[in-house]
Amino acid sequence: MRTIYLDNNATTRIADEVLEEMIPALTNLYGNPSSMHHKGAEAGAPLALARERVASLLGALPEEILFTSCGTESDSTAIHAALIANPDKKHIITTMVEHPAVKTYCEDLEKKGYRVTYVPVDRKGRIDLNTLYANLSKDTAIVSVMWANNESGTIFPVEEIAKKVKAAGAVFHTDAVQAVGKVDINLADSAIDMLSLSGHKLHAPKGVGALYIRKGTRFAPFLMGGHQEMGRRAGTENHSSIIALGRACTLAAEKMDEENTRVKDLRDRLEKSLLESIPNSFVNGDLENRLPNTCSISFEYVEGESILLMMNEFGICASSGSACTSGSLEPSHVLRAMGIPFTAAHGTIRFSLSIDNTDEDIDTVIECLPGIIHTLRQMSPFWAEAMAAQGK
Repeated sequence: MRTIYLDNNATTRIADEVLEEMIPALTNLYGNPSSMHHKGAEAGAPLALARERVASLLGALPEEILFTSCGTESDSTAIHAALIANPDKKHIITTMVEHPAVKTYCEDLEKKGYRVTYVPVDRKGRIDLNTLYANLSKDTAIVSVMWANNESGTIFPVEEIAKKVKAAGAVFHTDAVQAVGKVDINLADSAIDMLSLSGHKLHAPKGVGALYIRKGTRFAPFLMGGHQEMGRRAGTENHSSIIALGRACTLAAEKMDEENTRVKDLRDRLEKSLLESIPNSFVNGDLENRLPNTCSISFEYVEGESILLMMNEFGICASSGSACTSGSLEPSHVLRAMGIPFTAAHGTIRFSLSIDNTDEDIDTVIECLPGIIHTLRQMSPFWAEAMAAQGK
């Protein structure tokens, strides 16, 4: 059975070009980059190249790039650094729709005496900027707002927010895990202090990420120990994966136009066809300002888990939301924050495409999904009640 993979916001396939560049690092380049001998220098050179490649994609300087293990570590490091650098400030601002990497950490900090403002969003997942700006104060240490939401795809105006935050004297961080490679980013022309990214979201391996730290930003390490990463993160580098991340960043730059044209067209065709063929369905998010690959559709009166299981029988891989919350029976915190009705939130499916997807993939989903939804609705007492109420 052919696999139709439409869960790229959860993780992506390692690109062939990335794997090819990764293999020498797993075989011949086995030296420790911190060692003084020639094998160490041999391993260190591609590490430096990877740093340059990541910086180039972000419009940053190589020395502003700190390699980490993932987006979660990057997020935690950024928030930790801002709080340590500003010990007298006890206020944090974030949003109600952040990834658990930020949301859960902020909830833990609340238990430790910090005050956290969670900025709401509207039905399209757009942040309430008035509430954010009204809560900025001299006590605000850091504002952390994601660049693009992993479930709805809605893009936030982080560059505008960063300017306001800087003017108020606070640090601004953005979780750009979903945006990097899909949105044009030039940090040199922005007021963003720190930015997180993750390799496995842009066709690099799992277990590697990066944190951009603007030159001059006060910083305290999250991991203490050795002198790696210019003293900013202890621990022997994940050498082969960092090299892979560098190549993935150059590939992302080469493919960004395709992401915003061909991939977007595939996404739009999928949405249009499903909405036309399946009644009581709607798209979530800001349709005018969202990621080109992301489609969140709610199918009323059915369970998302059942939809996923039946699609899997046809080889179709998708998600009911964030992979980090898919084990929960409750609707995601993102959908709840957006005010999606209970009858629809449980039946929400996120399709997230990549440059690997084809017209044939989309054709298969368009062919299979209407029948799946029809079958599930025939078994749903909620659907029967809704139809009876409408006299159908």
